[in-house]
Amino acid sequence: MATGLSTYAFFWRGSEQVETPMTLEAMLEETAALGGKVFQICDYPAIETFDESRLTALRDRARALDIVLELGTRGIAPEHLERYLALARLLDVRLIRSMLYAGEDRPTLEQALQRLEKILPALRQQQVTLALETYEQVSVETLMQVIETIDDEHIGVCLDPGNCVAALELPEMVIARTASRVVNLHIKDFAFSRAPGWVGFQLTGCPLGDGLLPLKAMREAVSPEARGINEIIEHWLPWQQDEASTCALEAQWTRHNMTFLRSHHG
Repeated sequence: MATGLSTYAFFWRGSEQVETPMTLEAMLEETAALGGKVFQICDYPAIETFDESRLTALRDRARALDIVLELGTRGIAPEHLERYLALARLLDVRLIRSMLYAGEDRPTLEQALQRLEKILPALRQQQVTLALETYEQVSVETLMQVIETIDDEHIGVCLDPGNCVAALELPEMVIARTASRVVNLHIKDFAFSRAPGWVGFQLTGCPLGDGLLPLKAMREAVSPEARGINEIIEHWLPWQQDEASTCALEAQWTRHNMTFLRSHHG
């Protein structure tokens, strides 16, 4: 098991919203500086434009820092996943996180099974695990039906209980239903607050330990240490009033969450 960061921990600092966005290489360096052992390049389409020399330099730097790289994308179209398998080969990646849907591409259960069966031989051959994430657009039951029907160690669950709250699927239920098939953990805490004027609620991120994520119960159910499942820190941090305060708070949350995870192991 390794603990580390996702590009989602650099959501604002690496975005076009700031004057000088952080590069992927700078994110990798910060992951190492904070003691992270894994860095997940997730939903970062620019990686598809990197040439081979930049990809191999990134791989070599990660190795020198003793950091495992993971990839993340959306969708299960075989040709798209093949592109990510090619990136995985160059980056020495053994896990790709994805989602059943990608924009308007929303396969039926039958189509999802056909697509995954088609890519499965390549996953096996390259020894790469595909981690399909829990989220509100696909019910946990449907996701598990897909994974249990395929029934192969190379296709499992990326568990993020916070994503399912919008579909009224409670974290404890999501954890219990998926635990045995989890291959990757996304760790982000979240909380409800009253919307302005008390009209409805807002669900946003918060520092780890301050919100509704049942971290202890999730770890007990999944046993990441015993099963070698990586824990990847993400944030749902709303934009603050300006760039400086947003970036400062994002960096503070990242430091806090890394420290919190390490001090609450087991």
